[in-house]
Amino acid sequence: MSEVYHIPAMLKETIEGLNIKSDGVYVDVTFGGGGHSRAILEAGAGRLYSFDQDADALVNRIDDERWTFVHSNFRYLRNWMDYYGVEQIDGLLADLGVSFHHFDCPERGFSFRFSAPLDMRMNQTAKRTAADIVNNYSEEDLAKILYLYGELNNSRVIAKSICKARSQQAILRTEELVAASRIPAERSKELARLFQALRIEVNDEMGALREMLVAARDLLKPGGRIAILTYHSLEDRLVKNFLRSGNLEGNIEKDFYGNILTPFTLVEKGREASEEEVARNPRARSAKLRVAEKK
Repeated sequence: MSEVYHIPAMLKETIEGLNIKSDGVYVDVTFGGGGHSRAILEAGAGRLYSFDQDADALVNRIDDERWTFVHSNFRYLRNWMDYYGVEQIDGLLADLGVSFHHFDCPERGFSFRFSAPLDMRMNQTAKRTAADIVNNYSEEDLAKILYLYGELNNSRVIAKSICKARSQQAILRTEELVAASRIPAERSKELARLFQALRIEVNDEMGALREMLVAARDLLKPGGRIAILTYHSLEDRLVKNFLRSGNLEGNIEKDFYGNILTPFTLVEKGREASEEEVARNPRARSAKLRVAEKK
């Protein structure tokens, strides 16, 4: 297991963005190492519910009577709030970055840096692994997710190469996938995008994000805030359009006078980590913070 589970990006800016109230009810839908959750409690939140679908995160549990751990995917936010009798919340935080723990724990198969089984499941009780996708998806479907989720312009070439390799023998390990893709080691960014695409598909990250955003919009009380940290353009585009328009399609509606009809007022429009923070934590380089307040 990684010595450092996770270092939260833009911690101070994110907590300030939430504008925490002492009697407020808050949700951290990405508990991970617990850094953001601890900071929310330290800022005086009245109640905090922290979600994480990975049982490994329980090692970071918080001893505080105001805190409740929800071992679940954040796509079920609405269901769990109903279960706990919570009708409205004062704020929600989502750090969409993958924890250091996942990238640095070889046996989880999230990184091409290690020899490991092709797994990539955030929820280790889920059935579908990255190996299932690599070996069972059609060449066309494989190319599609590499293009959509990895933004790989040569997705068809990579998918064809993978399918040719798997016809000889099943691709079950990270190093076998790297070899099958025929992406040279020096093109590490391309390899990272290949693994990113598979991770997003394995965990249905975009589908879960869409469901969570809609639930958060409906749960937030007037004056409540949502703070989201994104790490790649695909999720950032979705979050940006949703917070601007209030809907998943990003459709801007206007009233008779041309005023934009949206349930949110934008507070942070894509703030990036400072040079000082990036020097301390290089993985914060790609983080963008977006904050909005419910009208």
